[in-house]
Amino acid sequence: MERTYLIKPSLDGEYPVVDYGDGVYLYDTAGRQYLDAAAGAVTANIGHGVKEIIEAMNNQAEKVSFVYRSQFSSAAAEQLAEKMARLAPGDLNWSFFVNSGSEATETAMKIAIQYWQELGRAGKIKILSRWISYHGITLGALSMSGHPGRRARFTSLLEEYPVVSPPYCYRCPYNLTPESCALECAQELELALKRTNPETVAAFIAEPIVGAAGSAITPPPGYYKKIKQICDRYEVLFIADEVMTGCGRTGTMLACEHWGVLPDLVALGKGMGSGYAPIAAALVSEKVMEPIRNGSKVVMSGHTLSANPQSCAAALAVFEYLEKNNIMEDVESKGTYLKNLLVKLQRQYSFIGDVRGKGLLLGMELVSDKTLKQPYSAEMKVTERLVHLAREYGLLIYPAAAGLDGASGDGVIISPPLTITKREIEELVKRLKTVLEAFKQELNI
Repeated sequence: MERTYLIKPSLDGEYPVVDYGDGVYLYDTAGRQYLDAAAGAVTANIGHGVKEIIEAMNNQAEKVSFVYRSQFSSAAAEQLAEKMARLAPGDLNWSFFVNSGSEATETAMKIAIQYWQELGRAGKIKILSRWISYHGITLGALSMSGHPGRRARFTSLLEEYPVVSPPYCYRCPYNLTPESCALECAQELELALKRTNPETVAAFIAEPIVGAAGSAITPPPGYYKKIKQICDRYEVLFIADEVMTGCGRTGTMLACEHWGVLPDLVALGKGMGSGYAPIAAALVSEKVMEPIRNGSKVVMSGHTLSANPQSCAAALAVFEYLEKNNIMEDVESKGTYLKNLLVKLQRQYSFIGDVRGKGLLLGMELVSDKTLKQPYSAEMKVTERLVHLAREYGLLIYPAAAGLDGASGDGVIISPPLTITKREIEELVKRLKTVLEAFKQELNI
């Protein structure tokens, strides 16, 4: 391997060098084609190489690519904020633009704390969250994350925010079924608030569908309505981390819409810029903004590249492309078609324990014993091996964690661009079946 000066995910790993992208496909410099069944990191919602986005970015670059937000606003940022207010449900009318999902969740956290300060309740400073969750890699976002593997190196620097079990129906922590559970996992939030003292809690944060930490764990009906009721009862804000699930990934602007729940704050990212430029956002409701507007009039957060006009122009073009081509409207039917094909594979392979998710955010949990739901030993590195094998066969899938402890399970996410066609879905599943056959032989089962 040639000497490199780039810090890659694995320092001794070998990675193909990408050449270009076209729709749901990527091509490396050796001419190999890859079907991007992960949309990168659940990011490239409209696929690669879309000329309208490139043109919009070029047009903005010819005007100005950077201004500092304390000196100028820009037409791109103003128009994007207006677009977000129109697309987001309810009164989530305010946008704070940042550069990554980690910054978005951390900004939402800070705004939630500031909200209570502006109301004269400065004691409400804690954020509660769930185990088996991932809200970002910065220290504030990681403090909110219940991802043991990513917390491990930095535990001494982190807050102990994860306290609640996830709505993990495949491995119910109460050994119940969705039909008989009475949503005990949601009720757990009330107990956690009582133990913590709600007068010290500013907000509760949750991913509508748990992504990297849980291989698309999807809650049962009624779960989020109960969560929001508990938050309202104890005067705690609800932050929806829609970095992975938002911007049409599940067929609606926000995944929370599927459960009829309106958060107080939302973190968006990933598909917001569809990978064409780094951009994310904290969406803030009128309710939360009101005391800030009537008080300090300053949201205490920000970064050098916040509301960058180049990134805002890219994101605005992405949303216009989504609307013009009615892409969100087709996500549910495409997701159902893909999920049904994955369920067929589940019946054929003993190591696929569960298939779950919504829209085009689907997960497969891998087990050594389907009846007992027994995970593979961590030493086998099953997820890593499957993802690597898939890439060798020209298929990109996204690694994820699983298991009740968030560390001892394996899973992958299937999340192709929302623009994928029925024929391409069939090709995806055909390639995946080839990978699973090879994986079966590798495991000798």
